[in-house]
Amino acid sequence: MKLFEITTEKLSVDEVVARLADPAIGAISVFVGVVRGDTEGRKVRYLEYEAYPEMAEGMLRQIGDEIQARWKTIHKVSIVHRVGRLEVGEISVVIALSAAHRPELFDALHYAIDRLKEIVPIWKKEVWTDGSEWRSER
Repeated sequence: MKLFEITTEKLSVDEVVARLADPAIGAISVFVGVVRGDTEGRKVRYLEYEAYPEMAEGMLRQIGDEIQARWKTIHKVSIVHRVGRLEVGEISVVIALSAAHRPELFDALHYAIDRLKEIVPIWKKEVWTDGSEWRSER
């Protein structure tokens, strides 16, 4: 099972969490990003995400490595991002981290989503009721 993945399939939080299964862990923290229905006062119809999967997955893996180097208590990291057309309310990204205990999980999770938006080559087309625009995931 891949820990870092770009996929066209609908995302399941439970499935991503299951990738971290290990009897040594006592805590899992999860961030779930969903398509919201309003951006900057405009009604969103849907989003289209695009990425170069091999490159993006390598960058997701890099984020996982950075997290484990910075927070030694983090056991595993899994980051899965969906591409393609996503409707309002659908899950676009799931980030899950595991550790023996919880103290550093929240800081590491915050770092993970910020870093994803900073370095991973994912683009989204926001389609509103009155137009559309391509943007980086930032």
